[in-house]
Amino acid sequence: MRILVLGAGGYLGGHVTEHLRALPGTRVLVGGRSPGADVAVDLAADRPYLLAGALAKAAPDAVVNCAGATGGDAVTLAEVNARGPAALCAALREAAPGARLVHLGSAAEYGPGTPGLRVAESEPCAPAGPYGATKLAGTVAVTASGLDAVVLRVGNPVGAGAPATGLPGRVAALLAEVTDPGDPEGELRLGDLSAYRDFVDVRDVARAVERAATAPGPLPPVLNVGGGEALPVRELVRRLADAAGFRGRIVEAGGDGDGSERSARVSWQCSDITAAAAALGWAPAHALDASLAALWEARPRSFVPDGVAAP
Repeated sequence: MRILVLGAGGYLGGHVTEHLRALPGTRVLVGGRSPGADVAVDLAADRPYLLAGALAKAAPDAVVNCAGATGGDAVTLAEVNARGPAALCAALREAAPGARLVHLGSAAEYGPGTPGLRVAESEPCAPAGPYGATKLAGTVAVTASGLDAVVLRVGNPVGAGAPATGLPGRVAALLAEVTDPGDPEGELRLGDLSAYRDFVDVRDVARAVERAATAPGPLPPVLNVGGGEALPVRELVRRLADAAGFRGRIVEAGGDGDGSERSARVSWQCSDITAAAAALGWAPAHALDASLAALWEARPRSFVPDGVAAP
């Protein structure tokens, strides 16, 4: 089986590529802008006919689109998260209409959740900002494409290599700065940590992608991939601090302009993952403490600014 992975240089894409390469009888091709890519593509800029030419040469049985932007201005988010999937679908219809497309969406597409409730794929979406809105636009492009396609709406991924653009990676970087084995009594200053989020191990996301790419027959258009539980963000921070051996004070500087706007607007996020269990036979396999331990062992060493808030 030939699987083309787009966005393999990113956090999710790297884990997905590593996981797929371990599958017997599978050849993984990497698509992107880097000189070492097997297939030279730029979803944010290439015209569909150019993408189609590259896809025709690759002749994939499945395409996994992990390419996405989590930060930047609205134009950047739209180019990568909305325009990219639309151009990819147009190219696939021309060059490889029989290929299975697995597109990574985001739970941010749902917007604010109702405390105490899990959100199912059938619930209406009301994203709270440009990121969720552009990811939703990408999902609409995929589900309306007429292709053999499925969107995996991923919760908040956590694990080794988590970038500093997300809360777990930022906190790990800050802990690396303030944790001194000889003096564990320090202070960690963060933003508002009152939100609840649904965290999922990045290895479990990769396993869901594998099953979606290789499952026989059609799949539901959208499947939630999360932990299935809402965890207080401050508990995740405390448990990550424990993994780091940090015994100092954790100070929330909310109210001083340090908290994220999205945290205030989306105080609860939790996904119903029963559909993924039914369609893919998938469920999370890694406990959160194992995910945090893996994150800390691979922790970044560079400094990041204060004011970390919920993702």
